[in-house]
Amino acid sequence: MSGAESLFVLHERLEADTVSLGQSKLCEIRLMNDSNWPWILLVPRVDGVREIYQLSPEQQRQLLAESSLLGEGMMELFGGHKLNVAALGNMVPQLHLHHIVRFEGDSAWPGPVWGKLPPKPYSVSDLARISEQLKPLLGRLSQRVA
Repeated sequence: MSGAESLFVLHERLEADTVSLGQSKLCEIRLMNDSNWPWILLVPRVDGVREIYQLSPEQQRQLLAESSLLGEGMMELFGGHKLNVAALGNMVPQLHLHHIVRFEGDSAWPGPVWGKLPPKPYSVSDLARISEQLKPLLGRLSQRVA
């Protein structure tokens, strides 16, 4: 574990708004607790990083590999029309990548999902169901090396 990783602490807003799904080689894998859309975040476990360019070249390659694998797996699993991937950071400065599966005609289509609907937290049973659905993908992601 690198020094920067050993200091890593998840931002309090991400901790409050998401549910842990596990870890990959580089990232915390977090499910946004909003069942309006399939929405997963990758949060690199590197302290003090706000932007992708602040990662080392190796970490950048790893993040891209993990993001690509996650996005492809989410689209296969949920059958969406478009995958939105974004690193905004206006509200939470800690680097994190949103992966949101979108469907033509969904409640926010074709605009962004932010602020369109109030968050709809997962029920305990729905959280268990989606966690089970994601297990094969998370297993592949935890082994992914760039």
